[in-house]
Amino acid sequence: MRASRPATIGAMPAEFPPVEAPRLALRVLMMPRDTNHQGTIFGGIILAHIDQAGYIEARHHGLHRWVTASIDRVDFKAPVNVGEVVEFHTRTIRLGRSSVTVQVVVDAERVDGAWARVTEAQLTMVSVDAQGKSIPFREQVEGKHEGKNEGKYEGKNEGKHEGKNEGKNEGKPA
Repeated sequence: MRASRPATIGAMPAEFPPVEAPRLALRVLMMPRDTNHQGTIFGGIILAHIDQAGYIEARHHGLHRWVTASIDRVDFKAPVNVGEVVEFHTRTIRLGRSSVTVQVVVDAERVDGAWARVTEAQLTMVSVDAQGKSIPFREQVEGKHEGKNEGKYEGKNEGKHEGKNEGKNEGKPA
C-alpha cells in the first residue's frame, strides 16, 4: 500500500498569500548521473527542475518568453536519493505587470512508497520580448487598482505580445 504524500503546502512567506491551488508541473525519476559526492541527488539538479517548473507555471499567464529574474528562497528540507520519483508542484502567489512570483514545492516518493517534502522554493519570473526587455503581460482594468502591487487585472494569454515596453521597467521585475 502506498503512503500518502504530504497533505498541505506550507505558506511561503505570509506577505504573499496563495492565490490559486498548486498544480503538478514536473515529475522526474532521479538517476545515478544526478548524484553528488555524498551519493544523494545534487542540489543543483533540484534547482534546475525548480527553474523549469517556475517557467511552466509562468507560461500559464502568457505564451511568450519568460526568464528567471530571481530565486528568492530555497529551503532544502530532506535529501533525495537515486530511484525516487520527484514531483514539482507550483502555484502563482503574486502577479505583477510583467512578473509572476511562483511557489514551488518538491515532494519525493521514496522507494518504499512513502512521500516526503524535500524542498520548497519561491522564484520570480519576468515576461520578456525577443531582446530580453521586460514586457507587460497583463493590462490593468481602469478604476480597480487596490494597492501598490495588487489590483484587478485582465490577463493576456496570447501567443504574441502586441505593443512595446516604451523603456519602462526594462530588465526589472514589476
